[in-house]
Amino acid sequence: MKITVIGAGYVGLVTAACFSDIGNEVICVEKDTNKLEKLKNGFSPIYEPGLTEKLKRNIEAKRILFTSSMEESINFSDVIFLCVGTPQSDDGKADLSQVEEASRQIAINMSSYKLIIEKSTVPVNTHQWVERTINRYAKKGIDFDVASNPEFLREGSAIYDFTNPDRIVVGVESEKAKNIFRDLYKQFTDKGFPLLITTPATAELIKHASNSFLATKISYINMVSDLCEKVGADISMVAEGMGFDKRIGKPFLNAGIGYGGSCFPKDVKAFIKMAEEQGVDFGILKETEKINSERRKNFIDKIEEILWINKDKNVAVWGLAFKPNTDDIREAPALDIIKDLNLSKANLRLYDPVATENFKRIFPETSSLKYYNDMYETLKDADALIILTEWNDFAAADLEKIKKLMKLPIIIDGRNIFDPEKMKQNNFEYYSIGR
Repeated sequence: MKITVIGAGYVGLVTAACFSDIGNEVICVEKDTNKLEKLKNGFSPIYEPGLTEKLKRNIEAKRILFTSSMEESINFSDVIFLCVGTPQSDDGKADLSQVEEASRQIAINMSSYKLIIEKSTVPVNTHQWVERTINRYAKKGIDFDVASNPEFLREGSAIYDFTNPDRIVVGVESEKAKNIFRDLYKQFTDKGFPLLITTPATAELIKHASNSFLATKISYINMVSDLCEKVGADISMVAEGMGFDKRIGKPFLNAGIGYGGSCFPKDVKAFIKMAEEQGVDFGILKETEKINSERRKNFIDKIEEILWINKDKNVAVWGLAFKPNTDDIREAPALDIIKDLNLSKANLRLYDPVATENFKRIFPETSSLKYYNDMYETLKDADALIILTEWNDFAAADLEKIKKLMKLPIIIDGRNIFDPEKMKQNNFEYYSIGR
C-alpha cells in the first residue's frame, strides 16, 4: 500500500519507518530543511532505539522517501496520516494551527479520493474541523474521509509498541474508510492484535482518556508514597502488593518524582480544558496534575533537608531526560530540580547518556554547572549524588567505585533504583521515595 505521512516528528517518523519496514511505500513530508537533510541521509533527528537503523534499511530499499513538497506527498497515495505537532497553548488547550494548515494543504492539492487520518493527539471532534476545512478549500466533487487512528507509543520503546500494539483504535464514518483500515492493518490483525473500530469522536477520546488515566495512576502511587514515608512503610512493597491484583496491574506504580515528557502533562491539561468547555468538572485530573507538580518541590525540599546548605556543595546529577531510553527533556522533572539547585549556588556535575545536548540549550555550561561524558567522572569529590532518571546503567553501577570517588557517600534517589538494605550494607547514606 502507498502511504503519506505529514510531519516527521516523533510520531510521524516512527509511523513512516514502521509502515515502510513491513513492505509499504511511504512518503514523509517535512518542511524543516535541516531535519529533512538528515532524514534523507538516513539519520533520525530524535533518539529512539532502532529508529535510525530502520530508516537506513528502508531508504536503501526505496520504500521510504522524504520530501518538503506537499503537492507531491498528497498525490502520492490515497492514505494520508496527519502527524503534525499539537503543542499546548497558554490556556491549556491544544494548539491546532498545524493541523489546520495541513488540512488546507491537503484540500488545495488533492485531485482524487483521500482518507485523511488523525494520528496526532487532538481534542475530541477535531475531525469535524478537519472535514469542514477540507470542504471549504477543496475542489468540488472530490470525495474524501476523515478518520482518527491515535498512537499509543512510549518513548524509548516506540518501535516495539507500533509493531506489537495492545490495540489498534480507528474511528471512521464510512465503509470505504473501514475497509482501507482493515487492509492497512491486516498484517497486525492476522497476528491476533485487536482492531477496535469506532466513531472518530470516540477514538479521539480513547487517546486522552488512556493517557490521563495512566498519569492519575502515577500520581496516586506518589501520593501513597508520601504516607509511607510518614508511617515507616515501603512503597515498593505496597505497589507490588497492589499490582498482583489483575484489576490494578503492576505498570505505572513506580513511585518517584513524577511524570514528564511530551504526552502526559500536555494531554492531562488538554483533557481538563476539553471537559471544562463542556461544563464537566474533571476534579480528579486537576488533583493528578497538582500532585505531579508538587513532586518536584517535595524532592527539592528533601535535598535541602539532607544537605542543609546547597551553596558550594559538589552535587553530581545522574539523569536529565524525563525517562530512560529517550533524549526528550520536555517537562522533565530535572528541569525544575536543576534550576533550583543552580539558583542555590551548588556546584553541579550533570550526566545523561543521550539528553545532554538538549539540556545544554536550556542550561548552558558555566563555572558551577558542568556536563560530563562519563557518569563516574561526575562523582569525584562529590558531596552527594542525585538520581533523576532510571537508566539501566545507573542501576547497574559499581557501588564500591561510587563510594571511593565521592567525598561523602550520600545518594538521593528520585527513582528508587537501588535496594535500601543493600545500600545500608555498603555504608551509604541513602535516601529514596516512600521507603
